[in-house]
Amino acid sequence: MGIVFDRIRAAVAAERYLIGVHAGYQLDERGIPDWQVPAGIAEGRLLRERPDARPNPIVEVEQILLDGTPVKAVWSWLPYHEAAKLVTVHFLDR
Repeated sequence: MGIVFDRIRAAVAAERYLIGVHAGYQLDERGIPDWQVPAGIAEGRLLRERPDARPNPIVEVEQILLDGTPVKAVWSWLPYHEAAKLVTVHFLDR
């Protein structure tokens, strides 16, 4: 377990990622700067990996923002582009 997560982390580290429209709205609504979630994925903790999800494999990752706030970030692997996509972000304690 963790193959999709490893691919996503590598893609983000190589700056091969995008932030989906829904995720962008969620970040704005929650007051989270766009760069914080991608910057924190390297230290993120894999909660769940769904390699058979459609249309693309998905991972759920617990991440900690700079102010110490825990969030759950949902990332998707885009195999055709070999890139990661941030799908959404939720506060864990709210």
